[in-house]
Amino acid sequence: MIASVKGKLETVTAESVIIDVNGFGVESIVPSAVFNYLPKIGDDIRLYTYLHVREDIMQLYGFLEKEDLEFFKLLITVNGIGPKAGIAILSSIPTDILTFAILSEDIKTIEKAQGIGAKTAKKLVLELKDKVGIINNKTITSENHDYFVKESINNEVKGEAVEVLIALGYSRTESMKAISQIEFAKDITAEELVKLALKNLM
Repeated sequence: MIASVKGKLETVTAESVIIDVNGFGVESIVPSAVFNYLPKIGDDIRLYTYLHVREDIMQLYGFLEKEDLEFFKLLITVNGIGPKAGIAILSSIPTDILTFAILSEDIKTIEKAQGIGAKTAKKLVLELKDKVGIINNKTITSENHDYFVKESINNEVKGEAVEVLIALGYSRTESMKAISQIEFAKDITAEELVKLALKNLM
């Protein structure tokens, strides 16, 4: 298993990068978002990697952050989602947004990923909702994810606020994420929570 690759950035192609590791050119397929954060050609780079081996091919998949690699490995445990589909999903949707989409069963957001239809999106939610997700370097499980929408808030108030935001045109994922970013008291009302969430969304 190749856990990571460190060397000089040698070449950038349409879907991969080649890293010079002590004279060996190591090619790694990467999500499209990675291209926005690459160093200059010849500069040092480290990718956290996953080696996919089949009878006819060996492919290395690379990520700038460990959390993205872990999410990728989680995605490809879903029946019907292979490494190429996993890369396509992470190229379309950031891991924090994808995690909120899974936890809130926001199928429409997941369907935005290239090649992912409603059937696969529903399967992804079904198989991953109770498994580990990553948001901002923090672990989320089915037991503790309510903490990220503030465990101190009454669930009924939270639900009302989310539904109001959805009625205003925001997705369930956007609404949950906006609420999770708010510091608030236990006795906050749904109306007050909506106003604070709108500030985050705007």
